[in-house]
Parts: sequence; structure tokens; C-alpha cells
Amino acid sequence: MADLWLVTLVSPPYQTLTYERPPHFPGLVPGLRVIVPLGRSHRMGVVAGPADDKALSQPEGVVIKPMIWPLETTPLLDAAYLDLAENLATRQMASPGRILETLLPRGLRTAAVTFRVDRHMADRPLPGSIRPAELARLPETDRVALMELWLAGRMRVRVNVKREEEERFASLVSDPPWAVRPNAKRQIRILEHLLDNGPQSLFSLRHGLGEWAVTAAAKMEGAGLVTLGELTADRLAEVDAGPGRCAGQEPPSYVLTAEQRAALDGLMATMNGPGGAHLVHGVTGSGKTVLYLELVRACLERGRSAMLLAPEVALACRLHRVVAEYFPGRRVIFYHGYQSPLKRETAFVDAARDQGPVVVVGTRSALFLPVPDLGLVVLDEEHDESFKQDERLAYHAKEVAWFRVERGRGLLVLGSATPDVKTFHAARSGSIAVSTLAERVGESVLPEVELVDISALAGSAAPFAPATEEAIRQTVEQGHQVIVMLNRRGYAPLMYCLDCAETVRCSECEVGMTYHKGRERVICHYCGKSHSYPMLCAKCGGGNFVPMGEGTERIEEHLGELLPEGVKVLRLDRDATRRQERLEEILGTFARGEAQVLVGTQMISKGHHFPAVTLVVVADGDLGLSLPDYRATERTFQLLVQVAGRAGRGLEPGRVLIQTRNPGHPIWRDVLSADYAAFFEREIGRRKLFGYPPFTRLALVRISHPTDFADGPATLDLLGRVLTGRAPGLGIAALGPAPAPLAMLRGRRRFNCLLKGDDWGRIRTLFAHLVQANPCPAKVRLGLDLDPLTTL
Repeated sequence: MADLWLVTLVSPPYQTLTYERPPHFPGLVPGLRVIVPLGRSHRMGVVAGPADDKALSQPEGVVIKPMIWPLETTPLLDAAYLDLAENLATRQMASPGRILETLLPRGLRTAAVTFRVDRHMADRPLPGSIRPAELARLPETDRVALMELWLAGRMRVRVNVKREEEERFASLVSDPPWAVRPNAKRQIRILEHLLDNGPQSLFSLRHGLGEWAVTAAAKMEGAGLVTLGELTADRLAEVDAGPGRCAGQEPPSYVLTAEQRAALDGLMATMNGPGGAHLVHGVTGSGKTVLYLELVRACLERGRSAMLLAPEVALACRLHRVVAEYFPGRRVIFYHGYQSPLKRETAFVDAARDQGPVVVVGTRSALFLPVPDLGLVVLDEEHDESFKQDERLAYHAKEVAWFRVERGRGLLVLGSATPDVKTFHAARSGSIAVSTLAERVGESVLPEVELVDISALAGSAAPFAPATEEAIRQTVEQGHQVIVMLNRRGYAPLMYCLDCAETVRCSECEVGMTYHKGRERVICHYCGKSHSYPMLCAKCGGGNFVPMGEGTERIEEHLGELLPEGVKVLRLDRDATRRQERLEEILGTFARGEAQVLVGTQMISKGHHFPAVTLVVVADGDLGLSLPDYRATERTFQLLVQVAGRAGRGLEPGRVLIQTRNPGHPIWRDVLSADYAAFFEREIGRRKLFGYPPFTRLALVRISHPTDFADGPATLDLLGRVLTGRAPGLGIAALGPAPAPLAMLRGRRRFNCLLKGDDWGRIRTLFAHLVQANPCPAKVRLGLDLDPLTTL
């Protein structure tokens, strides 16, 4: 009887199909990657398990094809990882194959491979290199001989890509403006592409821009505009051990405070018990990282692996350095999305090897490394929105982490000074354990927070009140450092035409375009469309524009004019850190005291430790409060408390000034005192009253169609009738379809449907009805976001 197995394809059609194990194959195990035939092509698939009885009795006339070749001798993925992929597939209403395609690095999911053979080890002539299609055509005797070489390690697999093109990256030498002739359109296109997308491999340049791009990039290197070489992000977390640092040496010592000791005891009780989630609610500067290190130590001593995840690469780099310093000689894997493909593939394979416990440090994507026996996952700054991914595979790191530790009876630690309201509600209701750190470590104390009323500045070009400007001057004169936060990048969010009284708007998104003075362009922050500036008005043809409002670029310029000559002002936002190494340069320069002022977006609010900072200024505290989103107040409170925590972390006391046009808003009472408990009570009461999470399950169905699609309104009406007709029977309250707050994006009309219910399964069922009723899937896109962080 044929030995039949199920194989999940990780490329279209993403199905799980039945294949026969050839007699010369070794025993199969779920999680093993294999090459299989599909039609006239061949694909890479993952062995899911033996076929069931139904497959064993295939219909008459149906021929089950044999597998072609394995891609490894031991499975890359274990049973727990396959369960994770299955769980994500169920949650996202997708096939496991599509999920695995997203989780596996590119080089580990392709069937475009070549096998290299040590021919001198065989007792018959064999080809030196062979591709899968050629393997399938070989005589059975040759395949048997090759399998012996494969199992002996004398036959290896290589991905069919030019590794030189994949590992050689084009990176910007400097930020704009660049010394390029206006008619050098190809050079400008490459520079803008690198600025928007970060360093690109030559392979990506060739496929993204065209064959000409590689040659043009090489010429630009000679002109000093770009560099070609190793991706600098691969070196971001390199640890300088310093003189005398070596494996086996004692790590730096620290003494736990009584509060930290009590918290650690509670965490260890959860770890030693049945496992589960545990919230560490600690004010900024309370020493949560020390607790994480102690938990990692305990986990490693038990022979289990641990993960430490941060919301951003800069914080992950710092965390990696700390871990490497405290655990010299231990296996530590650093993983994030800015690394080169080869670096990520190597880390993925290294994580899968069962060579004893390992510590993984990284951003949210590191959660999908196939680490066996995972006993601890730490999400630092667990409230941060960066732990949620909305594109491609929609998931929240918190939920994936919970799934992984629950299966292995491990510990999930959620650390934050301003926890997610749902997390804190779970702690208050006893669903998860909680430990509290109410005091800062050492002699530093929480800073004083003051409001500055700027309602009188309406119409003024000045971004700061006189009292704010004086506080900045005094702090700099005293030799201390200042952080200024404005959560809006660019120079000005609107460009106003004085001739026709219109603002410059994106034709694809119908939103105002932001002026970026350094790039000399107006840019849509939603679709990326841009125009060079100066420009002519699309409506009246005039060229008389006035920038309205301010972004971080304008704040930086204003401070340069306000402060004495010689005072250095740095800017930290997405535009200033397009070159990933530039982020480290800015943070390092400010940390060493070589600059007195740091201006930035919310990037500066997260986890950074600058002891010399005694003043934090929030230029516009109201920004984000009025967004049409039930989490707007929570998001604003978290951001302001977090950025306030950057002040006074050294010996000198700190001060925080928050500028507002609405000093009577109730949120300020809680922000001024950093009183999370009071904020929580008010917020949880409001959510209970209006039926928002955690008192209901919330989902967002996003519907979009091209602006020129004539049947769009009729299709929307049809989907609306299906929604209102099916929702009551499933016990779901459905609102919409209604125009989304961002009603047009990238040339598509967008509509939202808000679903409230008590069961995720019923919500998915309702979405399935909508998908089935969609008469034109090629034009009308439907997306389901479970527990959305934003409704924009």
C-alpha cells in the first residue's frame, strides 16, 4: 500500500494536498520541508502529517504523485509551530499555506533550489549539481544513490539567487537635499526610493525599478551619493565586550529593591506554577528590565528558552546589548525586520536547532522564530501599537505570545507604565496576575508636570508659548538637556494657496499633503505620492503658498533660531532615520551630551534613558485627542505619560510642560499626576457604558473599491443588506457600511463596518457571508480586522 502524506503548499494555491512518499525517502515527520510536483511545475511544501483513511482510498483514475526531494534531514518546524500556523489560519480565515508563506523567510520557502553533489563519494557517475525537475526524471537507482549521499551530508541544497545581489545593499550616504542635477531623473528616482523604503538590496532594486537601477546605483556610488555593501542594520546590535569581557566572566551586579524583590517573587510564583500571563505595572524608571533579566536567568537554568521583545528596533538594540552583557557565553539571537534576508534566514534556522536553551531579542516578528521549548516571553512596553501588525498577516504579538506560552505552560510577562486598558482590566478582574512598581530606582523621582495654555497663540506662527521658550532657554543655559515632542513629522501639515484659498491635496487620498522642507517636496503621508516644491497650484496655477501648522522639521528650525549659536538641536523622526544607522547616531550623540535638544515624534517617548534630560516639552498635547476612535483618549494618555517619563531620570529633578488649547479636558487631571488608576477607572466606565472592549468583542470590516468602479455603490448596498440581514441571527450588532474617516486611499473609496459581539467565531461567520455575497472580488476588497487598534 502506498505511503501517503499531506503536504501544505506555501505558494499559490496554498492548498494541503496528498502525495506519496517514495520508497527511497527516509521516514517523514511533520514540519519537514519537501519539494513536490504541481502540474508541470514544482513547489515547496511542509509535511503536515500522514494522510487520513479517505485519502488512502483515492477515487478510480486519480494518480497520487510522489514527492521529489526533502530540503532538510531534520524538520525545520516542530509540531507546536505547525499548531501556531493553524491557529493563525483559523483566526484570519486563511489557509495554513498562506500563513506559512508569511512566517518563513524568503529563502526558506522557495522551490527554486539546486542540489550540489559530492560525486567522488558515489560508486557511479552522478551529476555535480541538479535541480528538482531533473531529480524527478532520474532513474530510481540514481535517486537511491543520491538519497544515501543526502543522508550522509554529501549532498547540499542552495537557493537559486545571486547571493551577491541579495547581500549587497544600496544605502544613502546623506539625507536630502542631494547634489543632483534636476534632469538626472533616474538618480533622483533611486534616491527617493531609498529614502522612502530604506536600504535596498541590488536584487530588490533590479526588480523594483528595472534592470537599469543596478548600473545606475554603481555610478552613484562613485559620485558619493550612495554606498554599496553590507546592510548596516545587521551591525546595529553588535556588542563591544570591552577589555577583559569574555564567556564565563561574572556579569554586572545589581541589588534589587524591596519593591523589585516582591515583584520578582510574584513572577517566579507564576513561572513555577501553571504558567500564564503576568502584568508588571511599573512607573517609568522603576527597573522593569532588571526583573526581565532575572526571569531570563531562571528560565535558562531550567533548560528552557526565552524571548524579550521591544516595540521598536532602537529599543531592541539596547535590550540586546544588555542581555549579551549579562549572559556572556549564552546563545543570543537578535532578530528584526531591518536585517538582510540572509541574516534573517540564518537566525531562523539557528533558532530551530535544538542545541539547548537560547535567548531571542527582537521586535514583534521575532515571535515567529521556531524556538523549541519556549518558557518565557516578555513584551516590554506592551501597550505600544507597534506590537500590532495590520498589513499582510494581521496579528497582535500579545495574542501570538499567549498562544505560544500557553501551549508550553510558560510565562508571558507584559511590562508597561501605562498598560493597555484591556490588559489592566484582566489584571483587576483576576484573570492575570499583576506586580506593581510604584517608585523609581535610585534617587530620581517622577517629574513635575505642568499645563501651558496656548489658546491665545491661535493664528500665531510661534509654536511655543513665551513661558515654554523661557524654560527651554534656562534649561540649556544650566547645562541640562531638553526633549521636545510633536507627534507630527514634516515642516507643515498643510500648504495654503493665497490665490485661490485651497490647500494642496493628494489626488489619490483627498487629504492634505505635508510639506517637507529638507526634501523640497510635498508628500502624502498615506500613499507616499509626492510633488517637488516650489510648485504651481493644481486649481488656479498660482505659486503663492503659505505653510500652515508645524511639524518636527519646523520645530527644529524654530529652536535653531531661538537658542544661542552653538546649541546643537537634533531631530528624531521617521524622516531623519530613513537610514537605519542614523537612528543610532542620533541617540548616541544625544546620550553622550553632544547635543542639548532633541526634537522628535512619539519615537522619543519609548524606553530611552537620558539622565541629563531635565525638561520635556510636548508642543501640542491635544494632538490625537479628537480622532474618531474609541482608543483616542487612552492613546493620548499613554503617549504623554511615557514621554514625561524621559525627564528627571538622573540626579537633577525633572519638569514637563504640556502645551494645550483645551486645559479643561478631564484627561489632564490624570496626566498631571501620572495617575493611571484614576484614568483607568474613568476610561473603563466609559467603555462599559458604550459597549466597547473589554466588554465586547470588536471587529472592523473594511470595504474598498476603485473610485471609477461604476457598480461600487450598488455592491456596497448589497453588502449592507447582507450585513443587516445576517447579523441579528448571529447575535452581532452591526454598524455600517459607512465612509471611513480616511474615505479615500490610493485611489480607492473606503468604507467601514463595525461589528460587536460575544464570540469571535460568529463574527468570522458573518464576515464569511459577506465574502460569499461579494459579486466582484476583483474590484471590491473585503478585510477583517479583529480587535482593531484604529478605525481610520
